Amino acid sequence: MSTVFIGTSEFAAAVLERLARSDAHRPALVITRPDRPSGRGRRLSSPPVAEGARALGIAVEQPHNVNDADARALISRALDPGATGETAASATLGGAGGRAMGTVVVCAFGALIKEPLLTEHELLNVHPSLLPRWRGAAPVERAIMAGDAQTGVSIMRLTAGLDSGPVCLTGVEPIHADDSYGSLAQRLQELGGELLVRALDEAPRFVEQSDDGVTYAEKLGPEDRLLDPARPAVELERVVRALDPHIGARVALADGSLLGVHRAALLGPEQAGSGSGPLERDGRLLLDCSPGVLELLVVQPPGGRAMDAAAYLRGRGLPGRR
Repeated sequence: MSTVFIGTSEFAAAVLERLARSDAHRPALVITRPDRPSGRGRRLSSPPVAEGARALGIAVEQPHNVNDADARALISRALDPGATGETAASATLGGAGGRAMGTVVVCAFGALIKEPLLTEHELLNVHPSLLPRWRGAAPVERAIMAGDAQTGVSIMRLTAGLDSGPVCLTGVEPIHADDSYGSLAQRLQELGGELLVRALDEAPRFVEQSDDGVTYAEKLGPEDRLLDPARPAVELERVVRALDPHIGARVALADGSLLGVHRAALLGPEQAGSGSGPLERDGRLLLDCSPGVLELLVVQPPGGRAMDAAAYLRGRGLPGRR
């Protein structure tokens, strides 16, 4: 059966690579988002999925809107080279007695898929959480921030609701005390790739999600990155791990600038604190929280590179307390 892959991120690129190595499900086409400016020079950069597909020798298209008629025609032709721009109802997932021409796999695409594309083909979504917990845009980060003991991957049918479609396979992955987004996402993308290939091979039965235990992983905003010392240190330590290395946490300095924080360690989580913010103590960069103390280990000054906190302090002193 033919497949088309729709995705954008590094997570999706890893799942694509596993799918391409499968015996029967190498995608005929990859759809991803257009190139966008990135970095300090604001040069156009291709999404990780586009780069991955090219390296794998798979055709790539980057439409401005995947729901447009032209983009949908590309998908239909990839699944069935003899198809026209409109997919016959008997070949759709819901067609009475019909058989889907192929499967469209969606993973971390970052844009809304709408009708009629939703029902023109069978759409499988690789979602990195144990649904119905953490539906939405940032499930890996939110699971770490919340202190969850475990998460996983769900293979679900994409529907009009937000990650609310029926699920055919799940896999559980523990969240370790030292897991960052980077380490946890690495394991989840491997798990997701294996579950996806299994779902395509075995066509397991779909089961509707429960209405109990639904939580939403809202898109991350600037407020999620800011380490507010009025919060407990134990929560802020999880924020640092959840945002490393792809986004990064930040702490406000006395002059109003924002210092990036890539690694931190929890010191005395129950220790009474004033919530006074970052300070230097005995050559260490600390964040006085309420309660607890967080030691900032790897930081990044505005416009600079990431460095050990000790090197940062040698170049710029902070108010101290002994």
